[in-house]
Amino acid sequence: MTLGKLIASWPVLRQAQEDPLGLGKSVQSPATRRLRARIADAEHVVESVCPYCAVGCGQLVYVKDGEVIQIEGDPASPISRGRLCPKGAASKQLVTSPLREYHVKYRRPYSNRWETLELEQAMDMIADRVLKTRAETWEEKDGDKKVNRTLGIASLGGATLDNEENYLIKKLFTALGIVSVENQARI
Repeated sequence: MTLGKLIASWPVLRQAQEDPLGLGKSVQSPATRRLRARIADAEHVVESVCPYCAVGCGQLVYVKDGEVIQIEGDPASPISRGRLCPKGAASKQLVTSPLREYHVKYRRPYSNRWETLELEQAMDMIADRVLKTRAETWEEKDGDKKVNRTLGIASLGGATLDNEENYLIKKLFTALGIVSVENQARI
């Protein structure tokens, strides 16, 4: 073999001539040629918003046969521009995890087991407890000052609440006389 043929057969030189950016066939093995994107089989894509915090990162939810097969960042989102934090990138697990709860779970005081409740029953229990606590801890006056409040109930909103939800929660709790209302979405 001549020196010219030997140099021409060198893989780096061959790649430089045929595929200078190393993006084509020169870098693909038979195994990588068989690979397909997870979203290749999706029947349709649904635009959504990540549920983890109030930032509102855009997501693309890929669906096949009515099941979520992949969730990725939405490049068209002006907020996240296709990027997701680790929690947002793993949000498919919220929908598809076999450990996902679909019912209200309640553990009675001093019990060592959880029981399943109907949503209506759980909501009634919460409403009854709010009204009872409000009635038991209601303050009309603090000295000579009229306050009309309860300090027996407080709210700490989570980071998944957006401004509109926080506004409505604050209005509801203020109407109930609850003054200890806070949100941790600033983090």
